[in-house]
Amino acid sequence: MLTIKWLHSLSAVSAAQWDALFTTDNTAAAYPFCRHAFLLALEQGGSVDAASGWQSQHLTLWQHDNLIGAVPGYLKQHSYGEYLFDWQIAEAYQQHQLVYYPKWVAAIPFTPATGPRLGVLPALLVDPALFDTVLTLICDTLKQAVASQQFYSVQWLYTGNALHEKLLQQGFLARHDVQFLWHNKAYQEFDDYLNQLNSRKRKQIRQERKAAAGFRLATLTGSELSAEHWQGIIRCYQATYLKRSGHPGYISTQSFITLATTMADNIVVFAAFTDSNNMIAAALCFKSADTLYGRYWGALIDAEHLHFELCYYQGIEYCIRHGLRYYDAGAQGEHKLKRGFEPVMRNGSYLFAETLLSGAITAYFQQETEHLKAYSTAAMQALPYKKYNV
Repeated sequence: MLTIKWLHSLSAVSAAQWDALFTTDNTAAAYPFCRHAFLLALEQGGSVDAASGWQSQHLTLWQHDNLIGAVPGYLKQHSYGEYLFDWQIAEAYQQHQLVYYPKWVAAIPFTPATGPRLGVLPALLVDPALFDTVLTLICDTLKQAVASQQFYSVQWLYTGNALHEKLLQQGFLARHDVQFLWHNKAYQEFDDYLNQLNSRKRKQIRQERKAAAGFRLATLTGSELSAEHWQGIIRCYQATYLKRSGHPGYISTQSFITLATTMADNIVVFAAFTDSNNMIAAALCFKSADTLYGRYWGALIDAEHLHFELCYYQGIEYCIRHGLRYYDAGAQGEHKLKRGFEPVMRNGSYLFAETLLSGAITAYFQQETEHLKAYSTAAMQALPYKKYNV
């Protein structure tokens, strides 16, 4: 007997129960953002829930008292912090006096990083028919919730290709995004990467790195970060958000402090210090077994080249030094493209209640995807490598 339960906090299940669904090896090596520790830190620190507009509503699947499947999910009252944004659709609903919120998103808050969104016990993965049965039950539950106006749409954000295709078979609409991913092509050192670039770009990067050399730079793993370091990281993060957006950022101080303890094995920070040992910029990253994820950046000064150094070049060097295959440096892309980050298509899967806008939304997604495919093709041609076979 399979039962669906909605959980309003991950504290309702143990880390062992939850993490067993999202990894087949040791937890620290897996995709970090589905970890119980990461999601619970957002909850307990008030980054989600409370007045954030993100209400934890995780969908879980049980067989008797055994947790066998889960989707990290949130009931949303706005569209901030998603990155695969739907503001145009929300505005169209408002113009036609249609209700758009709340919506339910299968997503990692403030984290546009592709990864698992449906976790199941490993035994279910070896039986495709059983997995499909589980997914159908989950999708039917979501469709019923939309039909009963529990929420008005379902959005799976940044899913892997396999799950995305299965959701399309379940009647979801496909949507896409283009991000930029750096590939480690068996480089042994940073110059190996540089030597693959055209001479103009190679010279530019060397000049940018030289411009950042006036600061003391450090790479610090989670276990090496002191309380003083964390104060500096948080101060930089909040200062940058206040300047850019008028608020201190999505991630609360308490969430950062919790992550410092519970996710230390996954954390890498690239930081810059003054001569007096004051941190003036930091890029906070998380890592899995094969990928470095650039997540939170902040600085107390305006220093373009320092941003490039900490958010791109230090991460590339780290991946080369530690044998990581990919560097996923976050949303947006033109600066990344110029530094050899390759365009990749990302996925979203959507289900809306039937309205007079349904046909227009379908057409909009199709047109958007065609535009993104053309953009991705053009971006591949614009990569700065001396030779690149598409």
